[in-house]
Amino acid sequence: MEDYIYVIVAQTGTGPARFFRFITKKPFNHVSLSADVTLSEMYSFCRTYRPVPLPATFNKEIVGKGTLGQFGYIPCEIYRIPVTKEQKAEYNSIIRHFVDNRNIYSYNILGLLAVYMNIEWKRKKSFVCSQFVAYTLDKIGIPLEKSFCLYTPDDFRRFPGATLYYAGELNTFYDDIMSRPESMYPRTFTSRAN
Repeated sequence: MEDYIYVIVAQTGTGPARFFRFITKKPFNHVSLSADVTLSEMYSFCRTYRPVPLPATFNKEIVGKGTLGQFGYIPCEIYRIPVTKEQKAEYNSIIRHFVDNRNIYSYNILGLLAVYMNIEWKRKKSFVCSQFVAYTLDKIGIPLEKSFCLYTPDDFRRFPGATLYYAGELNTFYDDIMSRPESMYPRTFTSRAN
């Protein structure tokens, strides 16, 4: 049985997200990872407290709560990447490491400029969302086309080996998938592409 890791690219309505959208001209400016289609374990580097952009670090994101809970409409695309059992186990190990050590990690504010200026600058304990996702995929053996520190959220929309699983609104997807019996996902879910 094939297993997957899910990459969620989204656009929230926060001030920084709107600013990045204006600068990048891209539809999505945030990316997260999940090990399961229900998005019950969705992780990224993002703000820690809903009202303010900083501090920010590695965080578990929950649809409908925290920053994501501020917005009733969150455009997104969800991609799935096939992985082996060994890769999935390594993914879980990496996520556990970040969960257990989140206090030593920080958001790579200066790295944002480097990413968008296409300057390779690796920082061991500091990531932006797209660097974290690319770093994790690289560590589990998913080939990257460039250094993990150069990835932007938009790059995952064309990631080799990833297939578009859903395009639409994040809350709608979450509500729909959570209302289905476990036996009905992921393979029978029909995306409602815009």
